[in-house]
Amino acid sequence: MTSIFQRALGADFDKLHPHIRRRFSVGLASSEACVGSGRMTRIWHGRSFVRPFLALGGSRNILVPRAGRDVPFTIENFPYTDSFGRETVTFVRTFTFPRRTHRFDATMVFSPERGCIVDYLGTHQHLATDLHLSADTDGALVIRSGEHRFREGRVDVRVPDAIGGDAVVRESYDDATGRFRVQVRVENRKFGPLFGYEGFFTAEFSDATGRPVPAGLRPVREESRA
Repeated sequence: MTSIFQRALGADFDKLHPHIRRRFSVGLASSEACVGSGRMTRIWHGRSFVRPFLALGGSRNILVPRAGRDVPFTIENFPYTDSFGRETVTFVRTFTFPRRTHRFDATMVFSPERGCIVDYLGTHQHLATDLHLSADTDGALVIRSGEHRFREGRVDVRVPDAIGGDAVVRESYDDATGRFRVQVRVENRKFGPLFGYEGFFTAEFSDATGRPVPAGLRPVREESRA
């Protein structure tokens, strides 16, 4: 058995930098969890009209409604089996701004039917996004978002490209500093750049065998539909 990320990448998993391979081996098979701590050197927003949408998303821990520089950052990756029997890994990012913290929550599963990672966003998993993974020539992991779907009760709709965002995430390892580096950029095909952040962190791995996921990391509601 392999991690959900290894299943998504296939043979390309071996092209990743060894430290990136270990980070994305987090899962039930490795019985490892990972907590990263560092700083985001820049968190940015697009034009002013995107701010109400970021504020709305921020109310459910989707995206980050503030911009800033040199912001303390943590990312918590814990594996668990969700209510529908799927291996799941948390991606809970915490940005500690002066006077307030903001979280950007995601939980990821591998979907055999879609052939990719499905990223459930927010506290209630209202948004499900296909993630397509690849390894670049420097051994970094590159993640590109695909189709977005909104689910609430009987509502099950594909988010139109006109209002959706295309995300590109690049996570690499800097041998010179011994730190992971991350760059995130979200753009709308019509309106241009929406949101992003970049920075660095170090990671600590721990044995997750038999350990419950720390309180507050699992979503309030789980969605079965991929």
